[in-house]
Formats: sequence, C-alpha cells, structure tokens
Amino acid sequence: MKVTSLAISDVLLFEPKVFEDARGVFFESFHQAQFEAAVGCPKGKPVHFVQDNHSRSAKGVLRGLHYQIQQPQGKLIRVVRGEIFDVAVDLRQGSPTFGRWVGEILSAENRRQMWVPEGFAHGFLVLSEVAEVLYKTTDYYAPIHERCIVWNDPTLDIRWPIEGEPAVSEKDKQGKFFSQAEFFA
Repeated sequence: MKVTSLAISDVLLFEPKVFEDARGVFFESFHQAQFEAAVGCPKGKPVHFVQDNHSRSAKGVLRGLHYQIQQPQGKLIRVVRGEIFDVAVDLRQGSPTFGRWVGEILSAENRRQMWVPEGFAHGFLVLSEVAEVLYKTTDYYAPIHERCIVWNDPTLDIRWPIEGEPAVSEKDKQGKFFSQAEFFA
C-alpha cells in the first residue's frame, strides 16, 4: 500500500497494490496494521472504526462540508463506482493548516482512499454520472452534534471542479460560513 501525505500532512492518500490479470482484479482495500502505522495512532490510541456508510449520488451532487463538533469522526473514504472530488477542511484551532483545505479525485478506477482525521470538515462533489462512496468512521453519527459549513464559503475558496451550481440538500444550503463555524480546540 502506497501512502502519501497531502498538502495538509494529517490527511493521507492510500493507493493499494493492485493485482490484475485475465481473471480480474484483487487488492487489499484495508489493512488495520498498515493503516495504523501510516496514521501514527493519534494520541496513542489505535484507530477503531465503528460504522461504515454507503452513499449513492448523481452527477453534480455536492455533499458537505460536514463534521461533528462532539463525537468527531475520522473518515476513510473510497469510491466503488464512479468518481468524486473529495475535500477535507482543517478546523483544528492552533493547527498550522487551520482553515486550509485539500482535495483529491477518488474513483473506482484509481482505487485511492482518503483518510480525513478527526477535526476536519468533509465533503465531496460527484464528477461521474453516478458515484457510490463508502466510508468508515471512527465514531457514530450523532445528528445533535452535526455541523455544516456552506460549500461555497468565500474564505475557504474551495476550487470545486464544477461549472454552475451543484445539487445541494436543503440542510446543506443552511450551512454556516467558516467565520461563524464552531471549531476544534
């Protein structure tokens, strides 16, 4: 498994070693020991996933930017059908990259996975006709603690690869601006 630190070093890109022949394809999509070695087990505790989520969306759908202010979730994201532009925004006050974002294209074809640790907002834009996204989380979904930053916040200035307006849920349209958001200490 190849692991690359992105512009925000705590956000990692995982690329599996793929074995392909006339019969088809095989690769390890997750290996706990390799994963923990790559992320460095923050705060001395092993990363433990408690929930898997599966999302299916049409082209132009933008989900996010979501986070939980309590019960924060680390997320390991991968695409099993289609292609997305996946984004993480650093909300950790005191971090040298506070308020910065990174984005990567994840697809069923490139088989990349992005690790978004606790303390980040997360969102994605569907680039293909349909995309199915799977992600593991380190804590359970807690709607009472869920927060959202609006996708087109001018302070963040995320360079979403889209012309025009994306399809956004009513809940996400109510997202706050970065300047009004709650952050992690």
